[in-house]
Amino acid sequence: MEVLNLTSLFSAALTLIYGFLVLNFIRGWHNLIYFTPQKSDPQTKVSIIVAARDEEENINKTIDDLIAQQYPKALTEIIIIDDHSTDRTAEIVLSYANRNVKLIKLNEDRALNSYKKKAIQTAIGTCSGDLIITTDADCRMGPNWLATIVNLYEEKNYKMISSPVAYFQEKSFFERLQSLEFLYLIGLGASTIGNKQPSTCNGANLAYEKTTFYEVGGFQGIDDLASGDDELLLHKIAAKYPDQIGFLKNREAIVYTHAKETLGGFIQQRKRWASKSTRYKNKAIIVLGVLIWIFNLSILANFIAGIFIPGFLAIAFYQLLVKMVLETLFLWDVTGFAKRRSLLILIPVLNVLHVIYMVYIGIAGNSGKYNWKGRIVR
Repeated sequence: MEVLNLTSLFSAALTLIYGFLVLNFIRGWHNLIYFTPQKSDPQTKVSIIVAARDEEENINKTIDDLIAQQYPKALTEIIIIDDHSTDRTAEIVLSYANRNVKLIKLNEDRALNSYKKKAIQTAIGTCSGDLIITTDADCRMGPNWLATIVNLYEEKNYKMISSPVAYFQEKSFFERLQSLEFLYLIGLGASTIGNKQPSTCNGANLAYEKTTFYEVGGFQGIDDLASGDDELLLHKIAAKYPDQIGFLKNREAIVYTHAKETLGGFIQQRKRWASKSTRYKNKAIIVLGVLIWIFNLSILANFIAGIFIPGFLAIAFYQLLVKMVLETLFLWDVTGFAKRRSLLILIPVLNVLHVIYMVYIGIAGNSGKYNWKGRIVR
């Protein structure tokens, strides 16, 4: 009985801490004002950089969207870096050569752990733009995407701008679950920027000054890690310019991509994302991640113990209930912004699966290797 009481008190403390964290996320999201672009004559030369590997099925749609941007062509440079593709990716990109699309072929003789960082850094070394904008080769965006980003940049003079990413065109229940969970991650990153404590962003929709990139040493010091061309760069810039990181809260700025079709693909992707945490220098972000992981671990541990001692099952139930209510409150705002509030019906299922997923990824993502674009990396 004493063990049950101690566990109950410990679990209650973890739940209160988690509740405080989520309420802080909600506050951060509300600190971000919906950005309304002002009509202006843009002056910023932009270089859009896309690293592509074996993307023949998607790259033409992405390029078409980039060409269709309602932004002065004289101020727009589109660079696609072909990362040793084995399909028709380079050939397709070359077919756009007369439409202001530049192809760079990455030719690395020695094995690297981070080909994507090498690709982006190579493109930045040759580009003419003052503002670098990165996206992925399987992404879609509306015609006002670029103009909206530049409008915020010219108004606020941010050193880095994180913009929203969302999944779309889901074909299964599993993909819809991913859409809801991904919106939680995007909202989390946005809220930390809203609280002036930037922690996460997504390279599928990221902008930063070229001069600032070089000022912080680019990817130097993080170039041995396969992932992190977005988040770890964010930390480097935020360390030097903590008040000059912005999140673009505007629907026109959303970049759309697809969820993973298989569980295996999803696990490999999340292991890659989690692997970046081993290189965080900001201790507050590490503590935040560890607290969230321990909270989820306690729910799982209480549930397993509850199979043998019913009292533990009740503790797990109340923890899960609090988690569900708090995350619904947070996601109500985030899904409303993305116009995907219908996904909230999936929260009960997502919450249960999320506990197991968080515990597993927290361990697997920080140990061993993973598969990314046909390569085994760490």
